Amino acid sequence: MPKSPFNHLKSIHTTLSLIYHRCSIPQLNQIHSNLIVSGQIRDPFFAAKLGACFAIFDLSHALALLRLSSHRSVSIWNTVIRASSQNHRPQNAFLLCKHMIKNGVLPDNYTFSFVFRACAQLCDVVAALMCHSLVIKLGWERYDYVQNGLVHCYACCESVEFARNVFDESSDRDVITWTAVINGYLKIREIGPARELFDEMPNKNAASWSSMINGYAQMGMFMEALETFNDMLISGIRPNLSGIVGAVTACTYLGALAQGMWIHAYIDRSIMELDGVLGTALVDMYAKCGCIAIALDVFEKIPCRDVFAYTSLVSGLADHGESITALEVFRRMEDEGVEPNEVTFICALSACSRAGLVEEGLRIFRRMTDIYGIEARPQHYGCLVDLLGRAGLLEQAEKVVRSMPVEADAYVVGALLNACRVHGNMDSGKALADGLNEHSGVHVLVSNIYASSNKWEDVERVRKEMAEKRVKKVAGCSLVEVDGVVFEFGAGERS
Repeated sequence: MPKSPFNHLKSIHTTLSLIYHRCSIPQLNQIHSNLIVSGQIRDPFFAAKLGACFAIFDLSHALALLRLSSHRSVSIWNTVIRASSQNHRPQNAFLLCKHMIKNGVLPDNYTFSFVFRACAQLCDVVAALMCHSLVIKLGWERYDYVQNGLVHCYACCESVEFARNVFDESSDRDVITWTAVINGYLKIREIGPARELFDEMPNKNAASWSSMINGYAQMGMFMEALETFNDMLISGIRPNLSGIVGAVTACTYLGALAQGMWIHAYIDRSIMELDGVLGTALVDMYAKCGCIAIALDVFEKIPCRDVFAYTSLVSGLADHGESITALEVFRRMEDEGVEPNEVTFICALSACSRAGLVEEGLRIFRRMTDIYGIEARPQHYGCLVDLLGRAGLLEQAEKVVRSMPVEADAYVVGALLNACRVHGNMDSGKALADGLNEHSGVHVLVSNIYASSNKWEDVERVRKEMAEKRVKKVAGCSLVEVDGVVFEFGAGERS
């Protein structure tokens, strides 16, 4: 029994939907040919659907299809342009808009919303300005879709002044528009204007609260991040995944274990899914706070462990003296096919250094460059120098420093000087410190070496050089959590 026309069209629609997601260009070509033969290519619905599929892969096919279609309306062009902007082909959105105008079809407010999304993806402020001028020329500048798209686009391009101008002129600003401008300020690290705008928001949602929490966390203002998180809970807004990750990150750097454990309990009570990002944040928090057993338990519960989860665990284990376990996790990572990154190797080398595993450290260093093709950076050489220096192999450590293909920084020389101090060898490596006078840590290490040898005149000379060159050492501080409140104490304080 032959298929009815309706069933035939439904079948084509289903096939197109599958192809759209499975990305099969040969099937697209076959369906394109069949539609041309059957005459159904002239149907505007299928022309738009097929054009959207082609726009993802081959712009020339999409343009050819649009030329064949008898109904080249703005809606068909918009469908194809939107597909380009949503599927990692933002550059095609511009070209399609250009061809659209050449074919005598003027863009509407929806067209510009898709084009501005493409500008935001490319961070192309010049293209955004050109499209903005066209918007004004065609009279679409007062439409909500266009204004919101412009604000978001300029904010993503770090042109916050332009974004704020459009925002101030907008008559209908929703929470998404407010949040876009706040994110623009945070992106250029202007926390003051971002907070002022945030406080002026008439209605805040989880996304806007999360923007402020993460903005504070990214700028190292962890106390403010936690305070903002608590304010969000008091306001009755349920935090989203991004906000919780920002709060956990703040707990990590403050050492606020009690607050972090409360957030973890909140996650369990809310039955939130423990994905890779949130799981990694919790592992990092517990590991850095010394709760290794809980960190391992959370790590095992992460459904899909990536390089960041493994790196956080290896780092935490190494920092708390569990070097052997850290290296076991590192080997497990390789066995499971998760490729380590440069930070993972720093953590693994650090674990070797703390455990005195010289041969294992050298083997890992060689695998990093030979197997994974990762170029060694000063931090990797610093770990290698520290590994050799702790083992008393000062000549080899100094040889590494002198043969480095990159310039030795304070971290590398500091590792060598610290090894010299520990092993009582004052002369070795001191010459390398002379070229790093701007680094306060090197000066202090040299001063400590002289002090350990009772050479107080040299200690005074080094301190005097620091004063003359205005080199200051940042005072250390400690963080103590009492009843859920974190207190900070600087070195030398008597509070």
